[in-house]
Order: sequence, then structure tokens, then C-alpha cells
Amino acid sequence: MRIGILTGGGDVPGLNPCIKAVVNRVHEHGHQVTGIRRGWGGLLGTDLDDPGSMATNLVELDPVAVRTVDRTGGTFLHSSRTNPGKVKTSDVPDFLAGSVSGDGPHDLTAHVLRVIEAAGIDVLIPIGGDDTLSYGLRMHEEGVPTIAIPKTMDNDVNGTDYCIGFSTAVTRGVQFIHNLRTSTGSHERIAVVELFGRYSGETSLITAYLAGVDRALIPEVPFDVDRVCELLMADKARNPSNYAMLTISEGATIRGGDMMLSGEEDAYGHRKLGGIGQVTGELIKERTGEGIVYQQVGYLMRSGSPDSLDLMVATNYAVMAADLALDGSTGRMVALRNGSYSSVPISVTGEGVKRVDVGELYDAPNYVPKVRHVRGKPMFLY
Repeated sequence: MRIGILTGGGDVPGLNPCIKAVVNRVHEHGHQVTGIRRGWGGLLGTDLDDPGSMATNLVELDPVAVRTVDRTGGTFLHSSRTNPGKVKTSDVPDFLAGSVSGDGPHDLTAHVLRVIEAAGIDVLIPIGGDDTLSYGLRMHEEGVPTIAIPKTMDNDVNGTDYCIGFSTAVTRGVQFIHNLRTSTGSHERIAVVELFGRYSGETSLITAYLAGVDRALIPEVPFDVDRVCELLMADKARNPSNYAMLTISEGATIRGGDMMLSGEEDAYGHRKLGGIGQVTGELIKERTGEGIVYQQVGYLMRSGSPDSLDLMVATNYAVMAADLALDGSTGRMVALRNGSYSSVPISVTGEGVKRVDVGELYDAPNYVPKVRHVRGKPMFLY
């Protein structure tokens, strides 16, 4: 058996240990692994008439090749946001240009299927978030045996309580917020910390909850700037060090406004997010006259090596995915549910993203995390 493995979308800590554990498990049983570089882009960009292209995009992986990869963060296979089912005309590889017509987007799935067959790949293991795994579902529907591994620092893939990368993102966020308290307190200001989170505010909310920030703004609840100012001024006055802390998800919106978007849509229909924290900070300064410390944490949350929880989950997800492949149990996504490792139908990846249960985890009028009931909740409350 030959298993193909790829990583797509944004990188998170834990990807390299996950790849390594798949390779070691599969080779233990006498089978082979092909690493697909740059996510779905590696399959789209492989020219079957060019051996050099094949060698560039498809790499043989064995225990020696992956021996040290788990010592660093990110993904040594690299990543992309390529969606072969929706390719802009400008992104069509030159060798496929003659096979498309019109303005696009173009569905080049037929080429991807040819590459998979030519590479002798029997089972695909994509590691990604809802976008990457949505094309994994497409592969399953096209008849390619597929087993998905969920990863995203937003922890918003349906069907699982946990995605690789989430714990490290929260850990880093808490550390950065506590570090920022020294400058914010020294200058008696209001800190506005912008964290990742497009449609789900869980990363921001759980980070705020654990770091004990004063207020947290999330995508699920549009906010009123004047109300936020009123609350922060009261928080600052109550603090003996005369400062206040606010976290805000990059996908948060001012009531009556839209997300802060820039650039063109990617292959999954998303535009670049970011800047809502800076705008909000400027509005707070304008209305209150207070000094602002604005910090966009962004990529620092997803950089570097995984914490012990992400290392544990990444390794165990890999072992479970490899075992499912070896047993012939495809069309699945590995998952953590109710504290136990399991798997669910890969079709759950087509059900959209999970969002924060505002009624259970958030005091919306006061923009603050509020966990009403802990008993019976999953470890990360989500």
C-alpha cells in the first residue's frame, strides 16, 4: 500500500510530528508513504510528462527522511491554499493552460485524479482545516480512499472537540498577553490585542478566559464601541495599576459594520483579514482620550514548536489515521469526542465551521468570557 500525505492551509505547531508518526506507523507494517508538497497545490502542479515535476512535488518518505522533522514547528512539506476544484485562470499551471477555456474558475479535479493514479497512491491523508478538508471530501466523493486529520488553531472543524494547533495557540496567546501587561501597566494605558479567528471566536475567547483579560470581542457578537469604552474605563479605574486589557478576534465586527477585509479572494472564497484591532484602538483613544497599546499577535500564535498537548494529539491522530488506512477503513476523519479518540464520517467536514456557544460561554452585553457550566463540558469547553 502507498499512502499520500499533505498539509494545507495555515501552518500550526504539530504538523511535522503528525507526518513523522504516520510515516513510522506505515513503514512499521511494510508499506510506503509519499509526501505531497504544498498541499493540494502539489497535485495540481504535477506535470505527468515531466519527471522533474514529479520529483519536485511528490517525495518518498521513510523513517530516515522524517527522523528529525518533529524538532521544529510548521510543515516541512510546505502548504498552500490551493483548491483544484476552483482555480483562477491566472493560477492554472502552464502545462494545463490548453485544457481550459473561459474566465474560470476552473475545476481541474480530473488532473488531480490522474496524478494520484500515476503516483500509485492508494489512500490520501490530508491534514488541514475546513477548507483543506472540504477538498478531501471531494476526493472521497470522487472515489479516492481518504482519511482526514483536523488541524486549525481556531479549533472550528465540525465533528471533533479538538484540532491540532489549538492548545499551542492559546498557550502562546496567554503568554503574550501577560508579557504585554508590563508595558501597558507601566504607561497606564489600554491594551488592544488582536488574535486570529475568522468566524469562530474560540481561540480569542479561551485565551481571554485563561489570561483574565478585562474584555473580549469575538466574531459571533458585533460590538458597540461606546459600550466597550465605558466598560474599559471602569476596568481601568478599578485596577490598582490603572490599565485595562482587551482581546479582539480578527473577524470581530463593529455593530452595523463589516469584517476588515483586504486583497482578493483565495481559492476558498476568503479575503485577508486583519486590522479591526487597530481601528478599534483608534476609536477607543478618540472617545476616551486614553493611550492605547495595540498589538496584533497573528502569526506568532501559530509559529514554533507544539506544546505537549498538541504533540500528543498530533501523534495519536497520525497513528489512528495510519491504522484506519491499513485496515481499509477510509472515508473517515480522526477526532477527539468526549475525551476519547475516535473517528467520524468525513462528510462532517462539509457541514461548515463550529462557532462559540454564546449562551454558555459569553456574557454578550458585557463582552466578557463567562463559563456558566463546566461540568460535562469538553476539556476546552467547546
